[in-house]
Amino acid sequence: MPLGTVPLSARISTLLGFEIPGQRTAASYERELGALKATESELRKVLARDQALLRQKDTSIRQQKMLTEECHHRLLNNLQMIVALLSLQSRKEANAEAASRLSTAADRVRAIAGLHHHLHSMDGTPTVDFKPYLDRLCRDHSTMSMSEERPDQAIVIEAIELRLPTKIGIPLSLIVNELVTNAIKHGRGRITVTLAPSGKRHALSVCNDGAGLPEGFDPTASKGLGMTLVSSLAAQIGGELRIDRGDDNDCTRFTVLFA
Repeated sequence: MPLGTVPLSARISTLLGFEIPGQRTAASYERELGALKATESELRKVLARDQALLRQKDTSIRQQKMLTEECHHRLLNNLQMIVALLSLQSRKEANAEAASRLSTAADRVRAIAGLHHHLHSMDGTPTVDFKPYLDRLCRDHSTMSMSEERPDQAIVIEAIELRLPTKIGIPLSLIVNELVTNAIKHGRGRITVTLAPSGKRHALSVCNDGAGLPEGFDPTASKGLGMTLVSSLAAQIGGELRIDRGDDNDCTRFTVLFA
């Protein structure tokens, strides 16, 4: 390049052996601009990859929810089918004792199905609002288990609002189901289900009118499946099972004290 066409700043920097400040700043800006453009391009690529991953995650979540709902409905359908088969078999069974056992089994499966549906409606939360479920459980017993031949029987619920951990709510619901089923079968008159504070603990009790249990009755020594199940479930939640009788031995109250 002819000397006359070289910028004066470049000729001065060549003669002096260093860049003048203005020239160095412009070059630095060009380098920084190039680096920023490269960084922006890389960020756009990363953002595009992240957006694709988020779309895949959303799709997976939707598919998982659909599978969960499908499993929930299939489980409920299967449980309802089991209830229907047990109930049908109990009605066709000629042996009264066998028919009663089949009917009791149907009630147990029905209670499990109801609890599963209630917990599913809570969207998998680790706790359960126990009073609404208790109301529904006893209402189901009133409509399905109360016979027209026993118009004197009625279920009364006296319960406080209480939110319980699921690991306690499930055993308690099964205990209530067993005790109410037993009260309908063996008692008469009013059946009262109570949930109330008791000192530092809470007390869940089922009381029914009718003949009291014999003196010295030990539920842990009972060979009946119902009492064995109630005792086992009470122990599972660290609860204490108590049995009280009326002054005239005309009623029976089963109480589970739990923390």
